[in-house]
Amino acid sequence: MTDARMTRFWITLQQGVDFVLKNFERMRGGEIFVPKIPSVRITDLATVMAPHLEQEIVGIRPGEKLHEVMCPADDSHLTLEFDDHYVLLPSINFHEQVQSYNMNLLGEAGFPVKEGFEYNSGTNPRFLTPPEIAIYNSLSRTNQSFTLEDVENGKFEDLSRGLV
Repeated sequence: MTDARMTRFWITLQQGVDFVLKNFERMRGGEIFVPKIPSVRITDLATVMAPHLEQEIVGIRPGEKLHEVMCPADDSHLTLEFDDHYVLLPSINFHEQVQSYNMNLLGEAGFPVKEGFEYNSGTNPRFLTPPEIAIYNSLSRTNQSFTLEDVENGKFEDLSRGLV
């Protein structure tokens, strides 16, 4: 590992595909969709993936970041928050008439975030626990659709037994 403080956002391939397909239904054009997903601590991930190996810290490499940023603070004036995602508005107009992005094509309402808001894997309010990481990893091999709420509600609790 390069640094014990390191974090990353965590999403399965199937969740990513499902998010993209859903956004085809939501989009007006030009906006960027960012899912609200949990974060993982790299130390927890290493413990789940290789529980019998010693964790060695080797130092951050040039250009490497401690945390991922999906909605930068510099773009907070362009960011809307929806229930399960954020939208970064286009900074140029792609249409003859001005588009309102506060309501998407599925009728979901979004609201401007506070000035200076940043969606960052290190300050994310939701981190996966090691047992939840094990569940995510097990389910990702099945291409099964599931939500964070499914995991939080214990729907797949048996998958984490013996993995952590």
